Amino acid sequence: MKPWLHVVGIGEDGLDGLTPATRAVVEAAEVIVGGERHHDLATNPQAEKIAWPSPFDALIERLESLRGKRVVVLASGDPLWYSVGAKIGRTIPPAEIIYHPQVGAFQLAAARMGWSMADLETLTVHGRPVEQMIAFIQPDQRLLILTTGEETPAQIARFLTERGFGKSRMTVLANMGGEREQRFDGVADSWQQVVPPFNTLAVECIAAPDAALLPRVPGLADNLFQHDGTMTKQEVRAVTVAKLMPMRGALLWDIGTGCGSIAVEWMRAARYARAIGIEPRAERRAMAAANALALGVPKLELIEGKVPAALEGLPAPDAIFIGGGLSRKTFEVAWEALRPLGRLVANAVTLESEAILVALQKRHGGDLIKITINRAEDLGKMSGWKPLRPVTQWSLIKR
Repeated sequence: MKPWLHVVGIGEDGLDGLTPATRAVVEAAEVIVGGERHHDLATNPQAEKIAWPSPFDALIERLESLRGKRVVVLASGDPLWYSVGAKIGRTIPPAEIIYHPQVGAFQLAAARMGWSMADLETLTVHGRPVEQMIAFIQPDQRLLILTTGEETPAQIARFLTERGFGKSRMTVLANMGGEREQRFDGVADSWQQVVPPFNTLAVECIAAPDAALLPRVPGLADNLFQHDGTMTKQEVRAVTVAKLMPMRGALLWDIGTGCGSIAVEWMRAARYARAIGIEPRAERRAMAAANALALGVPKLELIEGKVPAALEGLPAPDAIFIGGGLSRKTFEVAWEALRPLGRLVANAVTLESEAILVALQKRHGGDLIKITINRAEDLGKMSGWKPLRPVTQWSLIKR
């Protein structure tokens, strides 16, 4: 089928900023779909104007109903970079769509700041939890962030300040590329700027000597998590997450999630990694939710239930961690659901659980190791080694 849908990126300079060919597409459209701001930027008195549907998920159905007409969807900047074009392209066949990219907010902001785009992180919290940016707060890191509105920079300033990055430099850029372009500069711990609702935020992270160091590689300090004493400790957690192999967009089942430390570190370790934590105890789910929010992965999904029954109907995972509720039946159900090339890791601290892992390893193969950690502690006026409880770990890949 020939293309019938044009997804056009448009900037603050409206039709004047489009190429002649793209402008002709907009001017010839029978239907134009977009936000109020987009319709103001692209005048076409002959076209039917349609606003974004509510709920927004109804967009695809609305577009499908227009098939056969000359349809244009307007988006800000590059429609395939944190924009509506990606959502459309996941449902409507690519052969039916023509994309018309425009210079987007990230490129414009980088140019205004004089920053190389290869040396920074691009993020969006537009219509998403602002806490998502917390995982990217690192010393000397530069961030460009698409915001949700006028209140977002102040929220991010608070996150920076609370973690010892209060001297970070912040710049809000609004209405870039148009006659009303504005710039607001400040520092996180004294940020009081009143900014327009449509803006992009540039942050240069500057760490104080006592700043929290929260790397995205696994192995965060235990004291960064709320917990009741029962958790996968820092060193064991680093080994466990490494064996689970976090990858972009991959899904983890964290069975017996407890305070959520494994799921949180999994989601921090790879962009768009997802996790479902299965935990029967309400107080532990509450701790896991608080940890996810504080450490920048607010999309952690937590469900109540006991395994293996709670696993029924969950989306197929790319990795599974069994930290609680270990049994042969739980393994069988989990292993059946695991996608090809999926990774399964199970930890045991009791003799009974270890016996299960030994039996499963003999039948299914994989690696069986024992992890023993000793930490130095004061012993009177001297120091000595205090051993942590040994952990038996079984890991394997589904091939």
